[in-house]
Amino acid sequence: MAINAGLAYFPPVLFAALRFDVAGVVMLGYAVYTVDDPIPRGRREWADVAIGATLIIAGYHAFLFIGESDPAVTSAIAAVIVGLSPVLTTVFARVFLPSERLTLIGVLGLLVGLLGVVVLAAPDPGNLTGSGTTAKFLVFLAAASFALGSVLTRALDSGLRIETMEAWSMLVGAALTHLIAVALGESMGAIVWTTEAVLALGYLAIVASGLGFLIYFDLLDRLGPIEINLVSYVAPVFAALSGWLVLDEGLTLTTIGGFLLICAGFAIVKRVAIRDALPK
Repeated sequence: MAINAGLAYFPPVLFAALRFDVAGVVMLGYAVYTVDDPIPRGRREWADVAIGATLIIAGYHAFLFIGESDPAVTSAIAAVIVGLSPVLTTVFARVFLPSERLTLIGVLGLLVGLLGVVVLAAPDPGNLTGSGTTAKFLVFLAAASFALGSVLTRALDSGLRIETMEAWSMLVGAALTHLIAVALGESMGAIVWTTEAVLALGYLAIVASGLGFLIYFDLLDRLGPIEINLVSYVAPVFAALSGWLVLDEGLTLTTIGGFLLICAGFAIVKRVAIRDALPK
C-alpha cells in the first residue's frame, strides 16, 4: 500500500533510490552503534556487499518498478511472476548450494505454494501471454535477480556482520538505482512533496527496508535462501488482507482458497520443524 501511495508522487525508479538512500543512512548509523568495525574489509566482504547492492537492492527493484510501469503488467500478473522466486532460488541453489537441495516432498510443497499464489492473484489467463512481453520479462528478471543474490550471498559466506552488509548494500544499491533513474530520464523535479509522500517514503525506508531487510538477512543466514524466499508467497496474502482492512477491498473465495494453499505449501516444506514443535 505504501508503494502504491508513493508512486502517485514519485517517479518509480527514483522512488526506490530515495527509499534506499534513507534506509542506507539509517542502517549505517545502526551498524556504527552495534558493530565494532562497520566498514567491510577485504575482497570477500566487499564482494558480499556488491552482490547485495547489484542483485538484491538495485537489480530487483529497478527491474520490478520498470516492468510494473507497463499497464499490461497488472498486480495479479506481477504477483504470479514474482512468486517464481522460490522456484528460481531452488534452481540456483542446485548449482551453488548443492547441500541445500529440497527433497521431492519439499519441491511438492514449493509448487503447492506457487499454485496458491496463482489462485490468490487470479490473473487473466489471456494477459499472461498477451501484450507487454518485455515488461513481464523484466519482472521475471527481478525475481531471478533476488533469487540469485540470496543464493550467492549464502554461498560466499564472507562472515560480514548483517548490519554492516545491509547498510553498505543499501548505500551502494541506492547509488546504482540513481544512475538507472537518470538513464530513464527521471528527475527530482518530478517529485510532488506532500505529507502522504513523506509518510510513504519514511515507512518504506525505515520499516519495510531497514527493519525488513535486517530480519530478511538474519533469516537468510539461519534458514538458507530456499526457505526464506518462500516469503514471496506470503506477500500477496498480506496485500489482500491489508486491502481488506484498510481500503475496504473485498475478500473473495479465491483469496481464501489461495491463502489455504499457501499455508499447505509452507506446511509441506516445513513439515519436520512443525512436527518437532508440536507437544509430544
